[in-house]
Amino acid sequence: MAKTETLKLPGHFQLEPELLEQLSNRPGHQRCVEGAGELLLVVHEVPKPRVPEREAMFFWKRHDGSWFQSGGPGLGGLSDLLDRYEKVIDGHEEVVDEAEEAEVIFSILRHSGPLCRSTRNLVSALEQVLSIDPDDREIRGLRDRAREIERAADLLNNDGRMALEFWRAERAEEHALSGARLNRIAFRLNLLAGFFLPLVALGGLFGMNVDLPQFIKHLFWGIVFLGLAIGGVLLWLVGRNTGRGSDYDGEFPDDDEL
Repeated sequence: MAKTETLKLPGHFQLEPELLEQLSNRPGHQRCVEGAGELLLVVHEVPKPRVPEREAMFFWKRHDGSWFQSGGPGLGGLSDLLDRYEKVIDGHEEVVDEAEEAEVIFSILRHSGPLCRSTRNLVSALEQVLSIDPDDREIRGLRDRAREIERAADLLNNDGRMALEFWRAERAEEHALSGARLNRIAFRLNLLAGFFLPLVALGGLFGMNVDLPQFIKHLFWGIVFLGLAIGGVLLWLVGRNTGRGSDYDGEFPDDDEL
């Protein structure tokens, strides 16, 4: 038999031995435990960011159908718990709508994950109560409300992930635009180099202090036009190899074209 004296149950909970035997010295996961016609509902407080431990809350249903909590009779503490879930989720949703930094969204995602799991398990625990006592209208109402909170937590988690994905796509678009601009600049530099390199070489040749042969002097314009032709050929070769995708038309060029 497990030692139940270390489990911190409210002092006014007079549980039957059959129910106590199903408990350990730790609260465990969110669930409903049945024994000898009684129910013990174990739920968790709203999880805190980066804190793996969970604070347990207990609700005891006696044979006569009366619910008791740590503060006395009723299920007011469970309703207050749902209020706290709603407050935390609504606060995160406002931050997601106004966030401008990925770090802020990431911190919310680190909390929204535990919120999703905790609310999902809370709904499961309330479903267990209704599977045992389907006529408990108060639990049914709290279950329906918990389902709405579960959907809100799931939407919060999805909205945060979508915001990060959007920012990632936006940054990728900015990088693609920068790459296209750099590609155009490199293309134009290659064109300038291909056009002026032959002319610079010829200018250096004619600027040398040497006595050129007479037949070269007669071919001066021919040599100039030959340099221009060579520059044109280089221009065509450079344009063929680097010109594709240089003019950005609003669409991203393929990776092999950049």
